[in-house]
Amino acid sequence: MDIKDFLINEEATMIEAMEALDKVAKRILFVTRDSSLVAALTDGDIRRWILKKGNLDAKVRQIANYNPKFLSEKDKSLAKRYMKKYSIDALPILNDEGKITSIVFLNDEEIGRKRNLDVPVVIMAGGLGTRLYPYTKILPKPLIPIGEIPIVEHIMNKFYYYGSKQFYLVVNHKKNMIKAYFSETKKDYKIDYVDEDEFMGTGGGLGLLKGKVNSTFLLSNCDILIEEDYEKIYNYHKKEQNLITMVCSLKNIKIPYGVIEISSTGEIESMKEKPELSFFTNTGMYVVEPRVIEEIEVGQVIDFPDIIEKYRVNGEKIGVYPISGNSWLDMGQFEGMEEMRKRLEGNG
Repeated sequence: MDIKDFLINEEATMIEAMEALDKVAKRILFVTRDSSLVAALTDGDIRRWILKKGNLDAKVRQIANYNPKFLSEKDKSLAKRYMKKYSIDALPILNDEGKITSIVFLNDEEIGRKRNLDVPVVIMAGGLGTRLYPYTKILPKPLIPIGEIPIVEHIMNKFYYYGSKQFYLVVNHKKNMIKAYFSETKKDYKIDYVDEDEFMGTGGGLGLLKGKVNSTFLLSNCDILIEEDYEKIYNYHKKEQNLITMVCSLKNIKIPYGVIEISSTGEIESMKEKPELSFFTNTGMYVVEPRVIEEIEVGQVIDFPDIIEKYRVNGEKIGVYPISGNSWLDMGQFEGMEEMRKRLEGNG
């Protein structure tokens, strides 16, 4: 990877910046003017802009931090100490002309940050997985292997990495296979199974957890992986005092055709050649307050997005935590499953 991969122009769009952040996978870019450093742009800067303004057409100059941290070449040896002092993970090194000659990174191992997100995790693992047939004729969807271990174990390992040690699996379809697999698997976390005898939807199944989950919890579908800092997501939820926080991924779709808008008189009103659509979509991961479980009617068949909508209409505080499209891996369909395999096996 080259320094130029981390550089971006002030007039670039937010969408272009998010694509560049996905490419470098270091969560920071440096903004240059006439080849000299003028600002820094992080994924956090973009997230705060989206949550405050909601404008996806913004330019980098509207979002970036124009007081970036940096060191001169003669002080490069102080970089690690400087980054620890200011809690930053990347630092540009400048020559006398203000141009970036190198970038020093401070990785997680060097920071040595202890991860303390010890909150319960609920995984909805009872669906039929019809979109992945014929795989799911033999295996329940949570046990479909991605590399050497099944998808649900990847999900649990990710939460465990951030400190979670208590998991609740809501199971139904081929549930005994799921229980048998984990009974033979060595693990450092605890799994409780919640048997769903009839299909109750992704929301109705939560009602079976009454009296079991009494604190803020993380909720996930069993076919997605979120490559983000879960502690940041949880802390944002608590800071905003949301009832539910939905993790949403930015999608940028390029339409390969010219789009025509027609007026009421049958004439062409406008023409857009190969336009791009940008929007946020639900990833299937949430932070949820325990009150939601207690208020689900016993035996109610309902999906979790419908529960969210009911609360939203009633004026409850429902938040969104935006992430980039590259941070969401979804194996709900064959194409997504193959992409997930490539990414997790290091080939993508």
